[in-house]
Amino acid sequence: MRDSVLILGGYGNFGKRIAAGLLARNVPVVIAGRNADKARACAESLGAEYAVVDIAGDLKGALEALRPRVVIHTAGPFQGADYRVAEACVQAGAHYVDLSDGRAFVTGFGRLGAVAKAAGVTLISGASSVPCLSSAVIEAVKDEFAVLERIEFGICPGQGAERGLATTAGILSYVGKPLKPYAGNDRPYGWQDLRQHDFPQLGRRFMGNCDIPDLDLLPERYGFKAVRFGAGLEVGFIHLGLWAMSWLVRLGLMPVALPKLAGPLLKGADLFNGLGSDDGGMFVEIEGVDRDGQRIRREWHIIARDGDGPQIPCVPAILLGQRLYEGDESLKAGAYSSLGLVRLRDYLAALEGFAIEAGFEGEGARQEGRDPSGTQCLKSLSATSPQGREEAARKKASPTLPASREGFKEDTPPRPR
Repeated sequence: MRDSVLILGGYGNFGKRIAAGLLARNVPVVIAGRNADKARACAESLGAEYAVVDIAGDLKGALEALRPRVVIHTAGPFQGADYRVAEACVQAGAHYVDLSDGRAFVTGFGRLGAVAKAAGVTLISGASSVPCLSSAVIEAVKDEFAVLERIEFGICPGQGAERGLATTAGILSYVGKPLKPYAGNDRPYGWQDLRQHDFPQLGRRFMGNCDIPDLDLLPERYGFKAVRFGAGLEVGFIHLGLWAMSWLVRLGLMPVALPKLAGPLLKGADLFNGLGSDDGGMFVEIEGVDRDGQRIRREWHIIARDGDGPQIPCVPAILLGQRLYEGDESLKAGAYSSLGLVRLRDYLAALEGFAIEAGFEGEGARQEGRDPSGTQCLKSLSATSPQGREEAARKKASPTLPASREGFKEDTPPRPR
């Protein structure tokens, strides 16, 4: 098991996909977790090794015994978590990657930089769709802009796509709670600012505020004056039900802490899988001024079908885990986020073979059908294509709100009838 990539939570929703991706790249993997039976079963199905590791126990001793070259931490939720796993990796001399989407966790991660440099190890946090994919999209088009002013982006998985308990608990931890202010919103609340986004082929889906690292990282790195991120649920009444719960939390009327209900709510949502699909998407909209002083806008989508959506957030851990295992010297010793560490073309290349397609809409550099990053324009996802018309015809009806693009306005509480 020495000189391998140890995946904590390796039999979970993301861990097993990361393991498969690394093994396909001839990187040796050890599936690790608290449950020996699940770890063994997952390892046997993939042709990997396994180990029983409890991050709440003697993690330092476990790492010293296993001596992995890289540790990938998928065992969230990361909201409210400490850095004990990363610190144990420093002590064991192992590189570290996590999939955290916890805003405070990722933005505060740099405090480990000094000890990581002294130990000669690399610690990377937030190796997931946000901020790794979001920043990859920005990097692909930023040279077209003299000034980056506004970014709005979001993710909406398919109802039938596999969902993890840790991810669900992480979101529920801030539903209805006041969030730290960010550029463009000085009074945000979790899962509020109800709005919709129109995805190619998928149609309009509800979105609500989520608390992610990008809200701090993107304005700091790129100078955005306004930023907004949302997540949504495909089945409209389920999204609206959670939105209603957010108001109960906000008004102090929710008798139970929502994270405690993560399991029952997840099981309840699964009962309605027949009302949705296995198809989800992510969008990124960037606005600003070009070098001629003209206002420009770039819009990018990625659409996943057949339940392949969970592959998307796994790519950064696969690529960065492989690079660290192979000794990529461009990943310097220290502690930092995944912001800008993966190029968009490399990210999308890692998704080849899955039912996933992506690209930009817009004019300018993309009129010829291929953008500078090597990504095809999103012509194939247009509602005017045969596939798009077929998908539009089968879209299920849902309540409609204006798809807000101009401002970030707070929604109002539901009124009794």
